[in-house]
Amino acid sequence: MKYRVATPSLNLRDFPATQDNSKILIQIPFRHTVKLIEKTASDWWKVKLLNTEKEGFVFSKDIELVDETNQKNMDIEVPNFEPGTKASLDSKEETYKPIGDPSIPFRDLTSLESKLTSIQNIIKALDVSKSFRYQKDASDTYCNIYTFDYCFFAKVYIPRLRWTDTAIEQLEKGNEVALVFDETVRPFYSNYIYDWFLQSGSDFGWERIEDVDELQKKVNATGGVGIICAKRFILNKSGHIVVVVPETDTDKAFRKDGKVIYPLQSQAGADNYNYFSEIRKDWWDNKDPEKGYAAAIFYYHE
Repeated sequence: MKYRVATPSLNLRDFPATQDNSKILIQIPFRHTVKLIEKTASDWWKVKLLNTEKEGFVFSKDIELVDETNQKNMDIEVPNFEPGTKASLDSKEETYKPIGDPSIPFRDLTSLESKLTSIQNIIKALDVSKSFRYQKDASDTYCNIYTFDYCFFAKVYIPRLRWTDTAIEQLEKGNEVALVFDETVRPFYSNYIYDWFLQSGSDFGWERIEDVDELQKKVNATGGVGIICAKRFILNKSGHIVVVVPETDTDKAFRKDGKVIYPLQSQAGADNYNYFSEIRKDWWDNKDPEKGYAAAIFYYHE
């Protein structure tokens, strides 16, 4: 039987937390799938992460049963690597994996104050304006990687990887498929993340928002996560994705007549900014067929 994580993240432990010296093996993100191995007499069940050899115990009240008879093909499994030892801010190795650096904080969901403070700490730690992982090079820019990393530490899910067609065929037959980069899984780029938000974002807790003023208000009020994602006219050119972040004492959105026109954002791209608003104006509304975007969407996650 398969279950999904029903909380923003879930600790996979080597032993139930009720036992002395129980250790956290990894944190499983929201909506990721596990296979039940054993229902114990307690509230701690033994599970296996699908498509890996990782096993451990989770708190049973934080997972929900997957209705496999009504499961959409595109949502068979969510491909996800564990944080990589080579994935770091100083390297472009394993950019398809989350960063395993314990010095980078996760968003603290305890209270509004803790959310706001921890988001500022995440932005400071990732330091997109200087970290080598996100710097453009001759081959690419890295807006999707920065957004994925930010969301990972904010404990919300966006895709970094997608299954290949061959892997999907095997998954549809009920087989497990090993995660092998560029063989069974490939990167999710911004143009395709746009489509993913429209097709599957709501399944992962994302809410579509009509305008940037509302998006900024919600992010400020809850310590949540905002996204602007724009799709190119020319699909073989990179789209763009940024995070919309809560305003701070020193960094603000740009308003006109009290309404947010340019929200407070953080991005990697042709230029990298820890915080920005007015400097790029409403970049998502650029309709130049060569350099602009066919459409843009705004999403929020608490």
